[in-house]
Amino acid sequence: MKHELRLSGTGGQGLITAGIILAEAALLDGKLAIQSQSYGPEARGGSSKAEVIISDETIHFGKVTCPDTLLVMSQEAANKYTNDLGPNSIVITDSLFVQNVPGFTGKIYALPITHSAKEELGKSLFANIIALGAIVKLTGVVSDASIIEAVLAKVPKGTEEANKKALEIGMSLIK
Repeated sequence: MKHELRLSGTGGQGLITAGIILAEAALLDGKLAIQSQSYGPEARGGSSKAEVIISDETIHFGKVTCPDTLLVMSQEAANKYTNDLGPNSIVITDSLFVQNVPGFTGKIYALPITHSAKEELGKSLFANIIALGAIVKLTGVVSDASIIEAVLAKVPKGTEEANKKALEIGMSLIK
């Protein structure tokens, strides 16, 4: 099993952190993982992406070439990071910020990620963790136990319960 994921959006949305957490969760499950990141020179506010490859076998090439799963948290990212999607790729969008995914006719899950963070947790900064919950529930790429452990190891002290709730919210968005 090899799964290529790209988490894309705007700098400041926590997608690099989310990619690191996802890779760490894979390691906790005993899988191999590579995580890389890219963002514009403006960092906060410019487009950014984190890529994660998770596999049961040796990973010979560390770049995502055709994402199995793509998270898109901004329209700019949808315009910029979707040109290499395959017909079986799954796209998860933040319905607050993404109106369309140009040229893609496959399965799209438009989820109220940032809206849910604001409404249920009072802050949009939990959107990245909500997105991780949705990704894990949808793909099963890592176990629930490992994503919880990886999130709790990475988030600031005092925010553990809110981040656990964010994961639960994200998982509940997938019906």
